[in-house]
Amino acid sequence: MKKTVKNSMKILSAIIVIITVIFIAFVSCNTSYPAGKTALGINPFTNGGNERNMIVVLSDIHLGADITYAECNKNLSSLQKLLKQISVSPNIKELVIAGDLLDEWFVPATVHTYAGKDQRDFVQRIAATNKGVIDGFNDIIQSGKILVTYVPGNHDLTITAENIDSILPGINQVRDEEQGLGTYSPADYPTIAIEHGHRYNFFCAPDPISNQDVAPGTIMPPGYFFTRIAALHVLQKYPQPGDTMRVVTPNISGDESQSLLFSYWKLWEWAINYLPIKEKFDEKIIVTNVNGFTKTYAVNDLLPYQQTAGGQLDVNLFKGIQDTWNQRQILNRVAVHIPVAQAIAQASSAEETDHQATVQYFMNPDSDKRIIIFGHTHVAKISASNNYNGQKSIYANSGTWIDHNPNLTTMNFIVITPQDTNASSQTYVKLYNFEGEVVTEMAEDSLRY
Repeated sequence: MKKTVKNSMKILSAIIVIITVIFIAFVSCNTSYPAGKTALGINPFTNGGNERNMIVVLSDIHLGADITYAECNKNLSSLQKLLKQISVSPNIKELVIAGDLLDEWFVPATVHTYAGKDQRDFVQRIAATNKGVIDGFNDIIQSGKILVTYVPGNHDLTITAENIDSILPGINQVRDEEQGLGTYSPADYPTIAIEHGHRYNFFCAPDPISNQDVAPGTIMPPGYFFTRIAALHVLQKYPQPGDTMRVVTPNISGDESQSLLFSYWKLWEWAINYLPIKEKFDEKIIVTNVNGFTKTYAVNDLLPYQQTAGGQLDVNLFKGIQDTWNQRQILNRVAVHIPVAQAIAQASSAEETDHQATVQYFMNPDSDKRIIIFGHTHVAKISASNNYNGQKSIYANSGTWIDHNPNLTTMNFIVITPQDTNASSQTYVKLYNFEGEVVTEMAEDSLRY
């Protein structure tokens, strides 16, 4: 009897497995999906109703003029598909591009960025190289149903509004009076602020003070030159270093400016050792002709040096940069000033950028923002904290679309669904990625303001 029951249970289990397999096969072939689902998984672009109120945020796409070294290449077709999904959504009100749409920085040091021409031609080449994506944005813009807004990042820091408009006519550009910066609060949602986040970074914030003697009018910060070297490192397929840095030691005088310049050297020491190149550091390899610069520079032009151990430190490019950070912050409209020692030491830290969202907005009594969206770090995340009034606030980072984001996700985007008049309604902030062309929800949070 026990043996008969056991055999019956085995048969029943097998039948259940077969039925389950048949059901899964049926569902996967069925093209009819319930609300909130698509053939690729969840549909992040529906609110379950007819209202057009959702806000989508993308950033750090990094479209390049030459696919040989552009950071976004393999992901372009997936981005086109996502833009198509956005374009047909009846619920999306706005699409915000939070900086680094175009990439004027990630160009190998030995390459002439403009190929002997000018920025307008460079931007047109980016549009031609990435035609499907640019067409996708333009289709959304021209439909008139979804407002497409762009704020600048550091990699498109000096690309002018006119040149952006030349490839994306009709796009809504939100810029500060100072070039290379912008913060956007969507209409009817003043408690939301979207910016790229480079404003708070010593290496990446606009620098209208340094190098005016050699490049009048330039705003390029040292991060530009670092990125040119990084792009060469990648193009050379991660080579062994062709040179070593000159030894620098702290100035024994104890002078504060000299101590800060030594910290700046330490930052460069990390960068150069992290991204080695084949060339000697005294070779003139960094071709400029961008944003006021006309000369070709060596790596050593960027590195602080000294004649004797423990003596005076000096540097060729960005001379005195350690002493002008407070002035830069004023010019760049940084609400809560960051101490220069902290800014230099934390310039390579994604966590510091996240932290500045809290400092500049949530803990700032002059700020009424409750939801902050940054890009810049390529580290997609959502985190909540209380502001200075004890109110829940949400920070989100919109991640990136570059092909290779080591140990992190890519193809990220944020969706904000605002609350309605119902007293129990919440404003939802959700983070997704589109890797494998399947929408996956990574994180979400909500609040009511």
